[in-house]
Amino acid sequence: MTPHGTTILAVRANGKTAVAGDGQVTLGDTVVKHGAKKVRTLYNDRVVAGFAGATADALNLFDRFEGKLEQYRGALARAAVELAKDWRTDKILRRLEALMIVADTETMLLLTGNGDVIEPDEGVIGIGSGGNLAQAAAMALLRNTDMDAEAVVRAAMEVAASLCIYTNDRITVVTL
Repeated sequence: MTPHGTTILAVRANGKTAVAGDGQVTLGDTVVKHGAKKVRTLYNDRVVAGFAGATADALNLFDRFEGKLEQYRGALARAAVELAKDWRTDKILRRLEALMIVADTETMLLLTGNGDVIEPDEGVIGIGSGGNLAQAAAMALLRNTDMDAEAVVRAAMEVAASLCIYTNDRITVVTL
């Protein structure tokens, strides 16, 4: 599943993790909101999560993931695996149309409704309609500059916003 209508990008560089999301919300071919917050902190600001997909579905997943973080005392990987199991096996959750990136200072994961919990090899992952564009730009910047994680996600998101019609330049960034 590749949700359209948003871009979320996570980058780890030089001991910092930054997660960014654009602010555009669309219904069909109409922009209905420009400043949505698709990235938020969880578990006493120690975890950051971003979503792509249907808003109500993503909010449901944020709540469930935060519950798993509480249950497993902030163990990100364990909470992610447990959420992914629930997401894949629960009749109602299975129908949710969203992807999530979750990260703390040590771990970055992509979660899907298929039960996937994927840790990227290079400390960069993008999701949503502009996710591949932002990810490619971030990887190039990391290989060819000494920019920090926050500067990389901002620059890469600007590239995605300039190319993807479902991504705008009202970017929210959370850095750990």
